[in-house]
Amino acid sequence: MQRSFIMALLALLLVAPSLMAQSSENHVEVGIFADYFNLSRTDPHINFVGLGGRAGFNVRSNVQIEAEMAYDFERNFTTTFSDGVTSELVSTRLRTLHALFGPKFATSGGPVRFFGTFKAGLINFSVSDQNAGSGFKSAIEDVTTGNMAAAIYPGVGLEGFLGPIGLRADVGDEIYFKNGTHNNLRVTFGPTIRF
Repeated sequence: MQRSFIMALLALLLVAPSLMAQSSENHVEVGIFADYFNLSRTDPHINFVGLGGRAGFNVRSNVQIEAEMAYDFERNFTTTFSDGVTSELVSTRLRTLHALFGPKFATSGGPVRFFGTFKAGLINFSVSDQNAGSGFKSAIEDVTTGNMAAAIYPGVGLEGFLGPIGLRADVGDEIYFKNGTHNNLRVTFGPTIRF
């Protein structure tokens, strides 16, 4: 199933440029972003921070097909034991890898635009004591064998451009399906370039 998903994603990314209308408008957006992910399944919730990248291809002037991937670094959190007094700082060694793909619908024209998006993909949970670079490589390798779940991401956002360079922020609910449905707040912010 994962192999089919990856092949479909690659095929759509290769076909998307041919679907674009021939005009003087920008057709591609690429960007990097800081990623905040609130894993709500644990108690207390764990707030992850990571980095990601995305690419989008215009189908129309206000509709894009986007693909994005983000990697969240391991996180420490404080937990209180059952006596209500004792607490301890715990390293989770848990890292998340998000891979999402889907449409983005924006308001028309102008340097500032609101948008809505609905993406589908996967979230991979891995546990590692490696550094960030090695942990990311292991998470990519574990996509076919690791602790993975299907995910959807409905979200909204705002982007503003000065010429080809802009800033983008979006917020949404990354919902993953593993032993039930799990809702998690996700926020991204970062620069983007369109051409």
